[in-house]
Amino acid sequence: MKKLLTSALFMAFATGAQAADDVTLQLKWVTQSQFAGYYVAAAKGFYEAEGLNVTILPGGPDVAPTQVIAGGGADVVVDWMPSALAAREKGLALVNIAQPFKSSGMMLTCLKESGITSPADFKGKTLGVWFGGNEYPFLNWMNKLGLKTDGTDVTVLKQGFNVDPLLQKQAACVSTMTYNEYWQVIDAGVSPDDLITFKYEDEGVATLEDGLYVMEANLADPAFEDKMVRFVRASMKGWKEAEANPDEAAMIVLENDATGAQTESHQKRMMGEIAKLTAGSNGALDPADYDRTVAALMSGGSDPVITAAPSGAWTHAITDKALQ
Repeated sequence: MKKLLTSALFMAFATGAQAADDVTLQLKWVTQSQFAGYYVAAAKGFYEAEGLNVTILPGGPDVAPTQVIAGGGADVVVDWMPSALAAREKGLALVNIAQPFKSSGMMLTCLKESGITSPADFKGKTLGVWFGGNEYPFLNWMNKLGLKTDGTDVTVLKQGFNVDPLLQKQAACVSTMTYNEYWQVIDAGVSPDDLITFKYEDEGVATLEDGLYVMEANLADPAFEDKMVRFVRASMKGWKEAEANPDEAAMIVLENDATGAQTESHQKRMMGEIAKLTAGSNGALDPADYDRTVAALMSGGSDPVITAAPSGAWTHAITDKALQ
């Protein structure tokens, strides 16, 4: 009898496992606290409670989320809105289904010894810029300042995902995030007093980062839409949990770092900064934030990042449903 009960329980668990809906999430970058909400949602059972089996794929320098989802390698991706908008204009019909990040963490970090005290001093300088979709906010900023990026006004150094050009004084400024690369400069021994930073938020050129995107065609399937509603609901629960308990969230991230490259101190510090960027967001895309991003990317004069506001169902009411 005991054996029969054990077999029945096994079959029940097996059936339940098979009933869970699979979701593959492609991250924009490597496993770190930038994505803590998703790892927390998985670790705390929030996805499981929604009947989801979520696979989280870390990114890296050779991983472009737009290419992954275009090739069918993920159901949903984390990407910055400028990159997603540019991809949509080129024919990849991406749709924003949630916007966990309310604020931008992007900035230029410069050596004071370069003589830069304000954006007016960028002219004639070499500036490190990330590409692969991350360059769009920078290009918009330079357009706003009236600075050409072909070497006439500023020289753009294609920056790797490190701060070496600044440390080696190959560039006056480099791209950094408030939660990551800026601290790499500090950890390398540079005093904050020797630096000057220009946050995109403060300069009025910030665009939305780290949103969740799916293929528009997939949303025509009610089952897929329902799956994404549950995914967003669980993910935002994970994000709010991470905000409330940042140190615990950082440790969960570390447990999921298969490379062993991350450190506890860096991830805890990063999570503290990330919590500032997700604060105030319930996952819904704020129309004002969206309009600001679109306007910024269209303001490039003769060379805008996008030429028109997205047509079709660029945003979707999944978050509204998830919040019900």
